[in-house]
Amino acid sequence: MKHSIFTTSEGKLLLTGMVMALLLVGAIGFYLFTDTDIAKTLILTLFANTFGGRSVGIGLCILQDLGAVPTIFYNFYLEVMVVFFTYAVFALTATNYLRVEWVTRAMERIAETALKQKNKIERFGWLGIFLFVMIPLPVTGPVVGAIIGSMVRLGWVRNFSATFLGTLTAIVLWYEFFEFLDERFQMIQTFFVIIVILVIIRYIKKIRGFIRTLHQKKPQDP
Repeated sequence: MKHSIFTTSEGKLLLTGMVMALLLVGAIGFYLFTDTDIAKTLILTLFANTFGGRSVGIGLCILQDLGAVPTIFYNFYLEVMVVFFTYAVFALTATNYLRVEWVTRAMERIAETALKQKNKIERFGWLGIFLFVMIPLPVTGPVVGAIIGSMVRLGWVRNFSATFLGTLTAIVLWYEFFEFLDERFQMIQTFFVIIVILVIIRYIKKIRGFIRTLHQKKPQDP
């Protein structure tokens, strides 16, 4: 008989993600009563980061004038939370602790993406995961990076240190880039709108395909 999910290491990660999510909900609720503009920014940034729009989330915070430390901290917090959730669910699905069909299909899609990139960065180890997460390309990101780290057996400490350091570095670089534009060209709003449009175009087909896949019945094994 299997133990409770939350007695496993992956389950504890999932629980950590849940606690982080509850704290986030509490913060958003607080600002809904005290500063609706900040609340809207927190919510929009959450959606942007969830769907892979790291640059959009940072841009939203800058437009709201949250400041450097709150912007970097909040975006980093969101990405860590999403990694904990997704990594834990991926591991628990792989070990059959979770047997929800649509969750399994979602994790299979993430695994397919990770496998396509695995051989390219496996030989570089920690540095490969760090660079993979940091560089802003369509298939990169902390979730896929952490799963690739698991596939190449990096170990928890090395895997998450590479993933989160790469994430933090990318966030700081994006912030500095937007600040550079804002201070020198006063074009950040125009540039930000262009990025939003590009992100929407890039992800709309993937989101629709992902939703269709979740509604498809899983084929029966022969």
